[in-house]
Amino acid sequence: MSKKQIYLFCDAGMSTSIMVNKMMEIVDKHNMPLQITAFPVARSQEVVEKEKPVAILLGPQVKFLLEKTKEQFAPQGIPVAVIAPEIYGMMDGEKAMKEVLKLIKQNKK
Repeated sequence: MSKKQIYLFCDAGMSTSIMVNKMMEIVDKHNMPLQITAFPVARSQEVVEKEKPVAILLGPQVKFLLEKTKEQFAPQGIPVAVIAPEIYGMMDGEKAMKEVLKLIKQNKK
């Protein structure tokens, strides 16, 4: 079974890669069929065209792009949210995973 993709977009993809590692620790620990990958927001269109993710998360530093990103990808059925600054600041992979799983679940309704 192939893993479902969750994409994290930020300005350059640096600090987001740390968050990806923290979230992947939770994915691996719970044996979830997910793959989380970070990209610079400038590549969002190209990346989503290659493989449609089950969710898109934005780093707090690109929060201003939330509405534009939702307009771009929500019509394709992809939920978009910003990682809360306090979760991001603490690099809390577990809380970030809980948030994204809730987002995916709400999108299925």
